[in-house]
Amino acid sequence: DCRQYTNRSCEECLKNVTCLWCASSRRCMEYPVQRILPPADLCELRSARWGVCWVNFEALIIAMSVVGGTFLIMLGVCCCCCCCKKKTKKQVSGGSLPDKDDERAAREREKRRVRQEERRAEMKSRHDEIRRKYGTV
Repeated sequence: DCRQYTNRSCEECLKNVTCLWCASSRRCMEYPVQRILPPADLCELRSARWGVCWVNFEALIIAMSVVGGTFLIMLGVCCCCCCCKKKTKKQVSGGSLPDKDDERAAREREKRRVRQEERRAEMKSRHDEIRRKYGTV
């Protein structure tokens, strides 16, 4: 029973992991496991100790909030950096190996250029032939 350590020391009370030490009233009590944080009528957060005597619940909550917030901000920054890096890599697709779509588009452009040159040469030969026929050359 945790109540036997009331009016003793925090260290003695917290040797049992089910106990909660209230520094303001110097009481040792069972930790209210049905709630995450001990209620204020049982013990104020700044006076409540659990696990170790040198950390109160108030400081623990603040520290965990700061660490969690920092982690979320870092995660967000990393995601933004990765997205921006991918975006610029797609826009400047010349520094690395071109992807299949770029290669296919380049081949199609080359085929069109060759066909256009062939048609141009064919049209020129027809025009030359017509000019010779009618003597306009």
